[in-house]
Amino acid sequence: MSSTDKVFAGSVPKLYDEYLVPLIFSVYADDLARRIAALSPSDLLEIASGTGAVTRAAAALLPSGVRYVATDLNEPMLEVAKQRQVDDPRITWRQADALALPFDASVFDLVCCQFGAMFFPDRSKGYAEAKRVLKPGGTYLLGVWDRIEDNVFADDATVTLGKMFPDNPPLFMARTPHGYHDKAVIRADLERAGFKDISIETVTATSRGPSAEYVAIAYCQGTPLRGEIEARDASRLEAATDAVAEAIRKRHGPGPVEAKIQALVITARP
Repeated sequence: MSSTDKVFAGSVPKLYDEYLVPLIFSVYADDLARRIAALSPSDLLEIASGTGAVTRAAAALLPSGVRYVATDLNEPMLEVAKQRQVDDPRITWRQADALALPFDASVFDLVCCQFGAMFFPDRSKGYAEAKRVLKPGGTYLLGVWDRIEDNVFADDATVTLGKMFPDNPPLFMARTPHGYHDKAVIRADLERAGFKDISIETVTATSRGPSAEYVAIAYCQGTPLRGEIEARDASRLEAATDAVAEAIRKRHGPGPVEAKIQALVITARP
């Protein structure tokens, strides 16, 4: 992982929430929220909550007595999440490192983490922390993106930028968001952390955007891919965004566009 892969700063958090969340995150947030609600937790911890897509979806389905702690390593992302969430006495927002959670052992009956584990420097350590704070009989729900070839817009952007910067292609999307999809590796990492009852489900959905330009802005300016582009040539961010938009338009047509997205949803218990 590059040192820039976890940098969600400047205008990125706002663009991430405005463009990328509706494009690819909302459908999986709704899916995870339904899974959370089905388990009827009383004390819930969310790790890597980002701008709060899962938090908002889950809160809408949970009863009034739930204690919900939503955390993220990145303060700017949490600030956007707080602004987006209507005041809710059930929810506490807290900056926290997934590898060193600031909570006592055995205090949550459910821990969830959607699309955050790919960013953990040590995934087994992060999973061990989730296990530590779970009550006996608790559940860990997490989601990770499947390989980039099964997430078409991300692949379109990566291929296009590779042509634009052939000597040093920006590979953030392939390297990190879509770089942790081997089910055997995921299972082994969880087992190393002490989880024994593990199921991994492939969930396919459709990503829809109002235009090719919208999709290009989402990826090129609403993710750490922006930092990679600017590191190569800060003056070419708009040109790179335009090139990705044109590639998507050529492949998927003018006007509203849609393409396949795919993720893995994991349920783990000690």
